Amino acid sequence: MQRRDMQRRDFFKAAGVGAAVAAATPLMSTSISHAAPAPLRALPMGADHYRALVPELFVPSPTPPEHSEAIVIGSGFGASATALRLAQSGTQVTILERGLRWPHDPQREIHTSDMLADGRGVFRRTSFTNLTGLPVVCDYFSGVLDATDYEHISVWRGAAVGGGSIIFTGVMIAPERRFFDAVFGNSLDYDEMASTWYPKVRQMLRLSPLPEDIYQTPNFGHSRRWDQDARRAGFDPQRIDGIWNWDVVRSELDGRTRASATVGDSNMGNSNGAKFDLTQNYIPAAEATGRATVCYGHQVLAISRERDGRYVVDVESTDPTGGVLARKTLTCDRLFLGAGSIGTSELLVRAQATGALPNLNEHVGKGWGTNGDAGMVRSFGFSDGTAQAAPSASRIVDESGMPLSLENWYVPGLPVNIGMLGTLGMTLDSQRADFAYDGGNDRVVLNWPKNGNDATVEALRAVQNKMAFAGTTLPSALPFAKDVNSSFTAHPLGGAVLGKATDGYGRVKGYDGLYVMDGAAIPGSTGTVNPSLTITALAERNIAQIIKSGR
Repeated sequence: MQRRDMQRRDFFKAAGVGAAVAAATPLMSTSISHAAPAPLRALPMGADHYRALVPELFVPSPTPPEHSEAIVIGSGFGASATALRLAQSGTQVTILERGLRWPHDPQREIHTSDMLADGRGVFRRTSFTNLTGLPVVCDYFSGVLDATDYEHISVWRGAAVGGGSIIFTGVMIAPERRFFDAVFGNSLDYDEMASTWYPKVRQMLRLSPLPEDIYQTPNFGHSRRWDQDARRAGFDPQRIDGIWNWDVVRSELDGRTRASATVGDSNMGNSNGAKFDLTQNYIPAAEATGRATVCYGHQVLAISRERDGRYVVDVESTDPTGGVLARKTLTCDRLFLGAGSIGTSELLVRAQATGALPNLNEHVGKGWGTNGDAGMVRSFGFSDGTAQAAPSASRIVDESGMPLSLENWYVPGLPVNIGMLGTLGMTLDSQRADFAYDGGNDRVVLNWPKNGNDATVEALRAVQNKMAFAGTTLPSALPFAKDVNSSFTAHPLGGAVLGKATDGYGRVKGYDGLYVMDGAAIPGSTGTVNPSLTITALAERNIAQIIKSGR
């Protein structure tokens, strides 16, 4: 009891640090905005500040050719795999990415921190609330994380060369067969994915679990405490694969490299390359063929098709502050959509509604889900170490109700240990939503229901409470963070579902030479696991068949 009282005093003493930060930062509005961004204003820190920190961001992008054999929109997991295999097959590929191209450096601060982000963190907005509940006021700049707010859900996605690989926490695992089959049914064969395509991606991205020597360091004290609480609650935490370069993580721990992954940075990028993101594998491999060109700062506004069969891509090129440099019309023989679930769905829904691609079928814009995502937190979960490292160590699965998984997550670092334990929860939730075109405002909206996450929250809360009781911790960290936060998803899926809007290999029905190669093809869930491995493996499978068949 005395120890418990001491923990409470330590927590509230430490929480004063967070309260001071929150008090010094104006609270952001919770209103939802889908209109065009407000007129650009003077940057609080100034563009020159970012130019001094990361001058590479201001290097002009390559100019895309007026016509390409193939255009790939986006540069995330599905898009990068597609671009590499096309280039290797002899196709000239133009990759259009709206975000910037970010370098790595062992000592420089390339990316901002998760805790107190500046303009490098968030894509073209001036305020953001991170998972700790602390609001951040930042510059209107082309940061790496795009938080797109719809009426009842905020969707987090990548906006950089490398897409979501820049901003995710590095977990890449396959779902259990029973969950996979519940999601995909007969549209995708688990044995084929497990024997061929998942291993191909694992090898390409050098996936591996957290090594024991790193797990035992103070920076992973929160991971050991999380595992301990899970075991006390009757669960069996299992190590999970990540995309991390463990040698770089060790160099951080040894002080040879500027700390990034080991101090709770990941959602805004890792400056030193500790996360083995797509800019270190698929993308440079595609460029090394001499047949792939990455054009960053190029936002695709609309797609259509000419009578001769060529695809037309309307593009806006921008500078790092979001200023428009030029508007261009490009053409290609084949168009590969890899802009993520939101980007790809919006392009298709707009094209269908405006008549630019009138032969798209009734399934376009349907079947969107959040992967059952929610962020979770407990307090009074003290462990050794101050900062919490970002790589996730382990995962538990619970099927006592709605099937779900919990992953050991991190809480962005404060200068003191305030005893918060983070978790990412994912459920096998069947809730789905549709996209629709709002012609009056020329925008695509997502009709996610107001109570769409209730079943997910209830299921996750039950397991969270069980772990909290077993570990003598408290659910939530109020007033900063509630116990289960389902106001966002970092795993948007669906909108152009495989076998419905497309055939069984991502070919869009109604249009030869048009393909969906990203999370839009997945029906709202990847079976209680992070989607990145399945998205990449599915892209590898589909592009192999497309190249083999010649269509």
